Amino acid sequence: MNSSRLPSAVALAACAASIAMTLAACGSDTSAPSASKPSTAPAVASSVTQSAGPDSSCPTAPPANAGTPEWSLPGATGSVAVTGSTDTAAPVVKVTAPFSVAATQVHTLQAGTGPVVAPTATVSVCYEGVNGRDGTVFDSSYQRGEPADFPLDGVVPGFQKAIAGQTVGSTVAVAMVPADGYPQGQPRAGILPGDTLVFAIKILSAS
Repeated sequence: MNSSRLPSAVALAACAASIAMTLAACGSDTSAPSASKPSTAPAVASSVTQSAGPDSSCPTAPPANAGTPEWSLPGATGSVAVTGSTDTAAPVVKVTAPFSVAATQVHTLQAGTGPVVAPTATVSVCYEGVNGRDGTVFDSSYQRGEPADFPLDGVVPGFQKAIAGQTVGSTVAVAMVPADGYPQGQPRAGILPGDTLVFAIKILSAS
């Protein structure tokens, strides 16, 4: 997807400290960082909701032993190694910074057995976003313990590329070029223009 199709609201999504915050609190890309570290929802702010129900959760604990990474990617600079989440443990994303890629890369860590996800589906996912420039986590539904729901045609292009065409139940990772993420940066999330972003994603459902 061409980044020119990215809705302006996507750039504002990063100002939410969590999905529970009201959208009216969102500022512009040039807003000064708040005192608390913000979270960056990967989707259009107005379309992201928290999942509900006893089975709707994302594991918050790191694995006791992550073992060998399921994906190791040398970049144009630096490298990244990703181990996907399990039913009881969050993913592990290790960055040798600064990490950057010349083209968006998607890798299926563990294939699911559910239906194929359409490009316009509404999905429920657990995800963690890491900035390749310094290896910091800028947003994580795993840290919140709750998945997020959103339509794929309302997210940054790299996130859609990672999920569309996968099967429900899959864990995937994506390393996206700035044009597929936040080409102008997102200061309130610590994302600068030119930052490569890495996401580890678990696809819970799609409709």
